[in-house]
Amino acid sequence: MFWTLELASYLEEAPWPATKDELIDYSIRSGAPIEVVENLQELDVEDEIYESIEDIWPDYPSQDDFMFNEDEY
Repeated sequence: MFWTLELASYLEEAPWPATKDELIDYSIRSGAPIEVVENLQELDVEDEIYESIEDIWPDYPSQDDFMFNEDEY
């Protein structure tokens, strides 16, 4: 399983919390690249409820990881 920011961005609007099958279905319906579906299919647990992308990709960068001041924009 190999995630990038671009691939993970296709799951930002996913209906969280969701199961593996729900995320796969969402990815297919939303037109995400096949790599997103393949990554989701590699998840180990079938019935686990995922609360956010961080449950799938623990290294997903948060807003705190970026160095910019939102007040300036």
